[in-house]
Amino acid sequence: MSTAIFNLLPNLKPFHHDTHYQDLFLNQNWVLVNGINNKKAVYVFKDENKLHISQNEITTETSWSIEAKNTFLIETEDGKTSVKAYFKDDDILVLNRLKTDDCAVFINEDSYSSALNTFEDVQQFLHNKYKEKVNHLIAVHEFYYIEKAEEFGPFTVEELAEKVDSETISAYCFVRDVNEPNYNKRLRIKDLLIEL
Repeated sequence: MSTAIFNLLPNLKPFHHDTHYQDLFLNQNWVLVNGINNKKAVYVFKDENKLHISQNEITTETSWSIEAKNTFLIETEDGKTSVKAYFKDDDILVLNRLKTDDCAVFINEDSYSSALNTFEDVQQFLHNKYKEKVNHLIAVHEFYYIEKAEEFGPFTVEELAEKVDSETISAYCFVRDVNEPNYNKRLRIKDLLIEL
């Protein structure tokens, strides 16, 4: 697989039968992101190696099978192809055609409150999903801040917000993540507060 997909979607996890098969993979409405503006395609992987593909309200039944670990053989109108399966979180599936850089990205429509019919819907889904995740990470994470060449902390964003509200510190103080060695990212308290 090309490193490009790993750069685009970091932290991909290979399909693992015990972890993913029953609860996250089977009988889910997997919307194909590739080409969604031209036509919406929904893939539903079923037991007994059945694959239902719905396009324009027409459903065709084909087949799929697990060849080895995270390698699948999938049959579509274009023929049979072998792919490696990866998950990005629990609701994004990536299928990479073996020995190529070709990837198909799917989103589990069942995990989203609205239908995914256009690329804009996909963008909104991703924006909401990762904004919520970032907000949670920022809220529970701790940061040091520097004021008048002296470092203080670590503090949560909530604690920093209280200090700013009480005018104990300025919202323009630089902060660094507890795992960062310095303030080179030039992040300020106000930048953290905007994300919350």
